[in-house]
Amino acid sequence: GVWRQTRALLFKNCLIKCRTKKSSVQEVLFPLFFLFWLILMSMMHPHRRYDEVANADLGPLDTSQLVNFIIGYTPPTPVTREIMKKVAFDNFEDGIITEEYLSEEELQEASALKPSNFVGVVFKDAMSYQLRFHNSIAMSSIYMESR
Repeated sequence: GVWRQTRALLFKNCLIKCRTKKSSVQEVLFPLFFLFWLILMSMMHPHRRYDEVANADLGPLDTSQLVNFIIGYTPPTPVTREIMKKVAFDNFEDGIITEEYLSEEELQEASALKPSNFVGVVFKDAMSYQLRFHNSIAMSSIYMESR
């Protein structure tokens, strides 16, 4: 029954593998070659490790530089509104002016009109964002891996 059919199928597969040696060797060697290539590439470009930064008292924040400071953000969702509300009122007594924009284009136009005291925040999702300064984008280099 089942054992005879299984044995016949295994025997047939062994005959096929023996008759097509070139493709059988390729089936084994290509994955090994690609694995070796990946290991070699990862050794040539190791990930950059960052040391820990010790806790340090940075002193009081000079809020005089934040007078008339505007933070624009996009997209206006309930999560981003809550985050920007915390940024504006929980950390500063007077609060920072926050403005919401419907798109990145509107944010860029506002940045062009108020370049000295304007910072844009573009939320990619609830946990990541990019800061936009006049004619530049600031990205965090802490978590960037080597190229």
